[in-house]
Amino acid sequence: MELNLKIAGAFLIVVALMHAIFPKRFNWEVELNSLSLMNKQMMQVHTFFVAFTVFLMGLLCLTSSNDLVKTQLGNKLALGLGIFWVIRLIIQFFVYSSKLWKGKRFETLMHVLFSLSWIYLSVLFFYIYYINGK
Repeated sequence: MELNLKIAGAFLIVVALMHAIFPKRFNWEVELNSLSLMNKQMMQVHTFFVAFTVFLMGLLCLTSSNDLVKTQLGNKLALGLGIFWVIRLIIQFFVYSSKLWKGKRFETLMHVLFSLSWIYLSVLFFYIYYINGK
C-alpha cells in the first residue's frame, strides 16, 4: 500500500507542476484579457493554490505513506483525500462539457487518462480508510 502512495505522491507532484504550463497552453495572455482585473487575478491565484494543494498532497504521500496507512489521523486524512478525488472525478464528467474533448484525439486521451487517474486516487485513499480506519 505504501508503494501505491509513493507512486500517487510522485504523480500528484507532476500534476501540480504541470499547472505551470497552463498560461501558455491555454493562451491566458489573450483569453484572460477579456476578464476584469479581479477575475483575471482570481483565476491566476486559484490556479496557483490548486497546484500548491495538489503538490502538498503529493508530498504528504511521498513522505508520510506509513502514517497514512497505519495511524488514525492518517486514515482520516486518507478519507478526506478520497472524498476530494471523488468530487474531482464527478466534476470531470458532470461539469466539464464533453465538447471540450469529443472528436479531438489529444483532448480525449487526456480526458481518459485523467479520469483513470482520479479513479485510481479515489480508490486508493478510500481503500486505505476502509481497511484501517473503520
